[in-house]
Amino acid sequence: MTLDSKKYIKYGLVLLLSIGLILFTQELKLLKNPKSTPITVETFYGLASLWVFSMIGIFVSDLFKKVKVKAIRDFPILGWVSITSLVFCLLSDFFVNVIQAVDFLAITTPILTFAGISVANRLTDLRKTSWKVAIVAVFVFSGTYIGSALLAQLGLLVTGR
Repeated sequence: MTLDSKKYIKYGLVLLLSIGLILFTQELKLLKNPKSTPITVETFYGLASLWVFSMIGIFVSDLFKKVKVKAIRDFPILGWVSITSLVFCLLSDFFVNVIQAVDFLAITTPILTFAGISVANRLTDLRKTSWKVAIVAVFVFSGTYIGSALLAQLGLLVTGR
């Protein structure tokens, strides 16, 4: 087994864990709110499609690492996965329909967890940055929170609730 195949197996297993967490989260949401997105055969097809799109995006990213154009070589994996998903969804409505069977909030929970873990792994890099970044972060987080709260309040006022 080569180093590349081990890397792809590792990525595939991490993505499979993600798919399992998405399914688990959707089931918990369904138990909490029976009117939410039900788990059907299409849900499994949608999760399989997301897994395949992710793996294709990883392969494409590795293929383009050998290109001499820096912008293409440094393009992030997430971008290649997004482009792959977009192309397949434009080619066939099947993919759009089966991905719609996967609850959006069930997808975001594991993704945000993995994002948090990846940021936590880079805390040593964060320590090397200036303390001024912390001040900027506080203002950005506060502004985002206040802006979201104001928009939500406006939405409630417009709908009369």
